[in-house]
Amino acid sequence: MFGNIYKNKKVLITGHTGFKGSWLALWLSKLGAKVIGHSLPAPSEPNHFELLNLNLNSIIGDIRDKDKLEKIFNKHQPEIVFHLAAQPIVRKSYLDPIETYETNVMGTLNVFEACRFSSSVKAIVNITSDKCYENKEWIWGYRENEPMGGYDIYSSSKGCAELLTASYRNSFFNVKDFGKTHQILLASCRAGNVIGGGDWAEDRLIPDIMRATSKGEQVIIRNPEATRPWQHVLEPLNGYLLLGQKLLEKEVQFSDAWNFGPNGDEGNLSVLNVVENMKSFWSSIKYEVEENKNNIHEANLLKLDCSKANSILKWKSIWDNKTTFEKTANWYKEFYEGKKCLSEFDLDNYLENIKEKY
Repeated sequence: MFGNIYKNKKVLITGHTGFKGSWLALWLSKLGAKVIGHSLPAPSEPNHFELLNLNLNSIIGDIRDKDKLEKIFNKHQPEIVFHLAAQPIVRKSYLDPIETYETNVMGTLNVFEACRFSSSVKAIVNITSDKCYENKEWIWGYRENEPMGGYDIYSSSKGCAELLTASYRNSFFNVKDFGKTHQILLASCRAGNVIGGGDWAEDRLIPDIMRATSKGEQVIIRNPEATRPWQHVLEPLNGYLLLGQKLLEKEVQFSDAWNFGPNGDEGNLSVLNVVENMKSFWSSIKYEVEENKNNIHEANLLKLDCSKANSILKWKSIWDNKTTFEKTANWYKEFYEGKKCLSEFDLDNYLENIKEKY
């Protein structure tokens, strides 16, 4: 896959101990990459990264520590960087706005600076969020050229990270000067809500459901009508890897911003729809709706337009809603009831389905 471009490549993942980062580390390891991970300690117990027991160079550190980050680049000489490290929780951003901005904006700046002065880096894939857009809660999907914004601290920090990415692309990694004054191509990715096995983050819908179910408790649903683009974690990762391939192949037109979300309106479901879908595959799930009018502000409607990735990158969503919820529910069911980790099995199944669709 991906033109075999990742085999023996030195790949740095920031945030490799997190949910998406650990799945990406698994996939890159399977592709034969030499993976270097830089992250804070795994954020939960249990955690997906430790369950995978991958053979990679795992470095515990903070992207806010610029000096240590530069030493890691100098020592390991990565050729491509997937930047996923972040403070990813909306509600936490209200509690600690300074940490959120220090991590999501200044941390990203530190990564870009380390790349800029590196002699080895050829490509950067910066992962932000679909929440980076100025959300007007309209029924149309946001396109990559829509204005950045963000009502809450987390969303605005991701909007800032996107503005920072565009600025570095213009100022230091301009495609017009590629191969003349610099050797780096920089892209950014905005994915919808991702789900799948191995996520135990605080204050996220699927982990909240699974923690409650594992204890025989009912989960409290606070915002049942909020609608988001839901997709399995492997879907955007496929997009990130495709994009990384194009950048490493020096295709300058891919040094840009990209959306990755579900097909059309299929994956745009309310929180209540998601809970009911999950319950259809694990009958032990119990829930109660308790709408709290004093909740902090979170957008009720958010959609992505992914036609650019579909038509130009030739990326497509592989798993439909039914498969996505079935895979996610079964992963946790097997973990809690069978003490099994199905991640590699799910990845193998996804790869088989890719071959069938492409």
